[in-house]
Amino acid sequence: MEYVDPLTGFRIDGRRPNEMRQLKAEIGVVARADGSALFEMGNTRVIAAVYGPREVQNKGQQVNSKEALVRCEYRMAEFSTGDRRRKPKGDRRSTEISLVIRQTMEASILTHLMPRSQIDIFVQVLQADGGTRSACINAATLALADAGIPMRDIVTSCSAGYLCSTPLLDLNYLEDSAGGADVTVGILAKMDKVTLLQMDAKLPMDTFENVMGLAIEGCKAIATYIRQVLLDNTKQLECRRG
Repeated sequence: MEYVDPLTGFRIDGRRPNEMRQLKAEIGVVARADGSALFEMGNTRVIAAVYGPREVQNKGQQVNSKEALVRCEYRMAEFSTGDRRRKPKGDRRSTEISLVIRQTMEASILTHLMPRSQIDIFVQVLQADGGTRSACINAATLALADAGIPMRDIVTSCSAGYLCSTPLLDLNYLEDSAGGADVTVGILAKMDKVTLLQMDAKLPMDTFENVMGLAIEGCKAIATYIRQVLLDNTKQLECRRG
C-alpha cells in the first residue's frame, strides 16, 4: 500500500504530510465530575473526567503529604476498535498509558499548592483511529482546566511518523499500523519544554530531529486550539452570568 502518493504527495486520507486531522473539543461533558472534556483528533474520540482536589482516600499511596497525589486510569471502551475479541481493560498497555498520562500531567500540575489531597484523572477512549495517547493527554488538559486545577502551563501532545521516506504528522490507525517509526511528544507549550517523548522504532538522528520537530509543531497548534476552546468557554460562562 502507498501511504504517500508519489505523484500528488497526499496521504491515504487526503491530507498533506504536515497536515493534522480535524480537532474538536467540548468542555463539561460529565455532569458529576469536577472537570471534564471530550477531545477528537479525526476519528479518534476520547473523554476525560477529573475529580479533586479532594481528601486522600488511601493514605498509604501518598509519598509526600506536602504535594497533591495525582492518579490516572486509562481505559479503552469495548466498542472503540471494532474488534470484539479484544478485552482492553486491565492489560499491560492500559497500565503503561495510565502511567504515561499521569507523569505527563504531573509535570504541569502545581501539586505543591494542594497538600494532603488527591486528584483523579479518568480517561476513556470511545473511538480509536491512531494517536489515542495524545488525544488522552489533550482531553486531560482540558478537563484539569475545567476543574480549576492550577497548572504551570497547558500540556499538549501529538505524534508524528516516518513512512515512505516522508515525515508525517498525526498518524491515523492505518499509518500507525504500517510498521514505520512513530514519535509521540508532549510539551508545555509556553515554556517550550518537552514533558513526554516516546518512540517505537529506530531512526537516524537527522530524520528523528525532523519527525520530532514536526510533532512539536503539532503540539503547538493543538495548544493554540485548546487555548481558544478555553477562552470561548469562559466567554460563554460570562454571558450566562450576565
